[in-house]
Amino acid sequence: MRTVIKYLRRAWNWLTSMRTALALLFLLALAAIPGALLPQRNLNETNVIEYIENNGRVAEFYDRLQLFDVFSSTWFLAIFVLLMLSLIGCILPRTWDHYKAMKTPPVRAPKVLSRLPHHGEGVVDKPMAEVSTEVRGLLKGWHLSETPAEQDRAGAFSFAAEKGYAREFFNLVFHIALVGMLITVALGRMLYYEGMVIVVTGAQEEGHSGEFCNTSTANFDSFRAGPPFDGTGLTPFCFVAHDFTADYLPNGQAEMFTSNISYAAGEDILSDPETWEDYQLRVNSPLRVDGDRVYLQGHGYAPSFTVEWPNGETRTQNVQFRPDDLTYFLSSGALRFDPPAGMYPDLFERRQNQLAIQGLFAPTAEWSGENGELLQSSYPAMRDPAVAIDIYRGDNGLDTGRAQSIFSLDSAMIHSGQLQKIERVNLMEGDSVTLDDGTKVTFNGAYEFANYQISHDPTQVWVLVSAVAMLVGLVGSLIIKRRRIWVRLRPAADGGTHIETAGLARTDRAGWGEEYEVVHRKLLGLPDPDDLDEEEDAGSGASGGSR
Repeated sequence: MRTVIKYLRRAWNWLTSMRTALALLFLLALAAIPGALLPQRNLNETNVIEYIENNGRVAEFYDRLQLFDVFSSTWFLAIFVLLMLSLIGCILPRTWDHYKAMKTPPVRAPKVLSRLPHHGEGVVDKPMAEVSTEVRGLLKGWHLSETPAEQDRAGAFSFAAEKGYAREFFNLVFHIALVGMLITVALGRMLYYEGMVIVVTGAQEEGHSGEFCNTSTANFDSFRAGPPFDGTGLTPFCFVAHDFTADYLPNGQAEMFTSNISYAAGEDILSDPETWEDYQLRVNSPLRVDGDRVYLQGHGYAPSFTVEWPNGETRTQNVQFRPDDLTYFLSSGALRFDPPAGMYPDLFERRQNQLAIQGLFAPTAEWSGENGELLQSSYPAMRDPAVAIDIYRGDNGLDTGRAQSIFSLDSAMIHSGQLQKIERVNLMEGDSVTLDDGTKVTFNGAYEFANYQISHDPTQVWVLVSAVAMLVGLVGSLIIKRRRIWVRLRPAADGGTHIETAGLARTDRAGWGEEYEVVHRKLLGLPDPDDLDEEEDAGSGASGGSR
């Protein structure tokens, strides 16, 4: 039992040493690198699946190591917990030691002061009582103690003064703030929620209101939250996206994104939308509503197609396409259309005559290739939109209950013949193509969509407070010097007082020697070196003038 306790004590001493804490902090930073280099499931599971498919066994090995779930992995959390324990185990004893040091008188003067880095001595024509009073005045604000001759190591009356206790205080502030940041970040990941929603702007006439309400997780296109979140703690607010504007440089690089919105929170949601408050969303200028933040993340295009069936009925859809080229926004996507029920009363027959469109969209079309039919985009703004599409007929699989990507058709349905390609065509804005059964497909152009991110983190302010406290603690611990001064007084033979002084920096002697020199000169009544330099300069000038 004693052996077990002995080893446990050794393990605790090792864990709570500052060297171990620094090593764990470095290890935590090192462990976070895969989270920045590899796709993470909690951010985009599709990218993780694609990475595993493209990289085979290596990616499967990464997955077994939890490299696609770094920040929730067992080994990352273990390092995090060990770092917390190590820091707390370091801080508590150091705080108690610092408190005791502040209550303890400074160390008595060494026997031989001349061995210290700063040393000086001299005789003044003053009694010891008067000199003692001067010493107390000069060292006012220092932690001062007096040692009578019978207790002094050299058998003389002496003073011991120490200053710079705030250095250790700021050092503790830094480490406590670091622990506070780790705790608040961990709590933030427990209590946060974050969702993404795509809103098509400027398409009100086609049934897109441009409105989003933060009232249900089902309203988001993607959503993630901490483990305790049950979906009922959303901050109720709504906003309407009126437009989206992107400013580009001549080379096509985005300069600024802007979206004008109107919003209301709480009971104001029920009021007339015309009375909602207006706000201009810009990059790095989010809307803040009762602890939630609405960010403008990005944008893309939603091509609009109208299908006119042989019986004259029409269906119009505009669905966002995925930007594959983030520079010039060549985008890919898919649309699915159900035929009118009147044309095919039989449900099975209607399923066999569904239409699907899949292809590319370019906001500013540029054609290349041997026949000039390969669609590319030459500029990200919508100057000359065009599409290159394949049109399929068959069963889209919309009622199978199986999830499908909104950006592509199910390749298994195409390979099995469930969807059959009946046309491949390039269309400019306003162009149409007529299918074999008389159905007409028209490309109407496109609308822009904006990607909005709604974030909630109740610990954000405390993370900022912890970061500021860390910075203050770090600066304070670097600027403040821990230093000591000793003064030893002896009666002189001629009735004056022999003064011996010494100084020592407990950390770095640079930057505090002048402070010791000031005390030493004032006690011995010595002139300031700057005054001597000025007198020498004045004398030199006078000599020069006489010549």
